[in-house]
Amino acid sequence: MKKTQLCAFGLAILVASGTALAEQRITAVHAFPTSLIYTQSFLEFVDKLNERGEGVIQIDVRGGPEAIGLSEQPDAVRDGVVDMAYTAASFYAGSLPERDAMISSNANAIHARETGGLDLMNEIHQEKMGVYYLGWFDSGVSYNLYTRNEPSLDSDGNLDVSGLRLRSNPVYDAFFTDFLGARITSIDTTEVYSALERGVVDATGWTQIGLKNLGWDEFLNYRIEPSFYSTDMGAIINLDSWNALSEEAQQILQEVAIEHERSSAERFRDVAREQMAELEEDGMTVVELEGEAAERYLEGAREASWARMRSQMERHSMGLTHYEDLIEKFNDL
Repeated sequence: MKKTQLCAFGLAILVASGTALAEQRITAVHAFPTSLIYTQSFLEFVDKLNERGEGVIQIDVRGGPEAIGLSEQPDAVRDGVVDMAYTAASFYAGSLPERDAMISSNANAIHARETGGLDLMNEIHQEKMGVYYLGWFDSGVSYNLYTRNEPSLDSDGNLDVSGLRLRSNPVYDAFFTDFLGARITSIDTTEVYSALERGVVDATGWTQIGLKNLGWDEFLNYRIEPSFYSTDMGAIINLDSWNALSEEAQQILQEVAIEHERSSAERFRDVAREQMAELEEDGMTVVELEGEAAERYLEGAREASWARMRSQMERHSMGLTHYEDLIEKFNDL
């Protein structure tokens, strides 16, 4: 009887321990404040994952740039300070110049997942940064250049940026400097409102989504078309943290990420149209480059990004191994 009771007690402990160990947890941070639509998209992904992964895998969100600085988050993931970050690949471009394949893409994550482009991007992330690239979220949303004052065009209809105090960031600085010849100031997203308010800058690039969330529409009155580039927001996970997860946890994480890639790309396409129309209703004026000027503008953006990727890849140990393949897989040519 005592032996039976002891065995039963031991079994109960094993069952309880197994249940406790079955659910694995990873920590996460996000690059932007929670008020921004991109962060809200990531938090929707977390909710989906936590619902699907109950009892197996959960994500604990630690916060945004107030928890770990925006530019410090990629290194924090690589070094294991936090397990996951939702961030722009441009914020770790020094380690991974291949990120320009996403920036210059004329497609989205749905296309790049089908072509194998995101599997290749994941391999490169693991090799160069020691992180697992889980998914390219909120893709296919383009950028525009927004200005406080009416932009100038030259006699050929090309944009003249000589008089602009232009805020840039790693996404589009090559286009602004190498092609447009702009004088730029690099300012973090969280500090742009203040810079516009104080007149430090009077123009900035930003996506077709989220300008009102940030309050920048208080100062920016013109949007220049055509739009260019694509957002490069995604989720990266410390490779040791990823490898420590059970096969089931990995499968759930990846499945939910791929589902969110598709749903966010489709939803944000519609949101972009709605928000651009709303800005125009509120008084924003659209300045449309036309004909050959528009073609030169778009070609200049694309070529500047590809040239930057090529030159930076040449300085890395892997060289140009994946250069042509990335361009092919991330574009609908």
